[in-house]
Amino acid sequence: MKRRDLLKAAPAALLAPRLARAQAYPSRPIRYIVPVAPGGGNDMIARVVTERWGKLLGQTFVVDNLGGGGGVVACSTTAHSAPDGYTLMQSYVATHGTTPATRKVNYDALKDFTPIGMIGATPNILAVNANVPAKTVAEFIDYVKKSPKPLSYGSAGAGSLTHMTMELFKQQSGVDMVHVPYRGIAPAINDLLGGQTQAMFPGLAAALPHVRSGRMRALAVTGKKRSSQLPEVPTMEEAGFKGFDAMQWYGSAGPAGLPPAIVKRLSDTLIEVLKAPDMAEKLSSEAVDVWPMTPKEFGDYMRADIARWTALAKARHISLDE
Repeated sequence: MKRRDLLKAAPAALLAPRLARAQAYPSRPIRYIVPVAPGGGNDMIARVVTERWGKLLGQTFVVDNLGGGGGVVACSTTAHSAPDGYTLMQSYVATHGTTPATRKVNYDALKDFTPIGMIGATPNILAVNANVPAKTVAEFIDYVKKSPKPLSYGSAGAGSLTHMTMELFKQQSGVDMVHVPYRGIAPAINDLLGGQTQAMFPGLAAALPHVRSGRMRALAVTGKKRSSQLPEVPTMEEAGFKGFDAMQWYGSAGPAGLPPAIVKRLSDTLIEVLKAPDMAEKLSSEAVDVWPMTPKEFGDYMRADIARWTALAKARHISLDE
């Protein structure tokens, strides 16, 4: 063979083993890291999706719950895994949004990961105690500004989405309220219902039973459209807050450097899972709307979300390292 022909053949020869590996993928079970303890909504979403996903791929997903540090443990483990498609994680708004925006982490939320796709998202709601007289966002703002004593709002913890979303509201509305952080959403909701706090931005799934019982009033939902579960409640944008579309979202990612052929196989099959006619119903218990995205679309979404919360944390002087 002439030298010129050898040079032409070399790239194909190098590429062949990679293509063969991608075509054989997956040949063993896939570890799927979930950055929270078992039993919650995040965990449920992972198990529902990976059960179907595994059937399409012909391999089992082994769900591995690694909670701790707002997702830092899970992210660090994933980022340092071999980029072979056998370790993936369920990224969500904390791991690739609020946590890297509010504290120093030992991973780069963008450079250390390969986006695979969005799974879905659920809105947060601006909720008030039933005794608060406001029926609209405008009335609530007026009520807060005219209150003779400072009002307070609860959150699931400092730096959580419930905290950051209310800080975004305070920034855009000009109101001031005292932040009361709790260890999780349940105690925060309990104190809102009891009147110890007056407002908060809980996720829709956690708030829905209390809204329907009348003990909590929903003034608006985040997101670009109204929720099908609360169709009478306007969006924050309808209430005059342009671009107020903060969401509790869930997606899938792997370590940086995943081969493109493997990423495509994972993405194509994930989208197929999400487009199944009954998937929306299966995720409705967590009020999650299915949001299929390509890897690029999902990567762009994560980039924008990190930028949003980083800018807000800087403007509101929110740093969990201090």
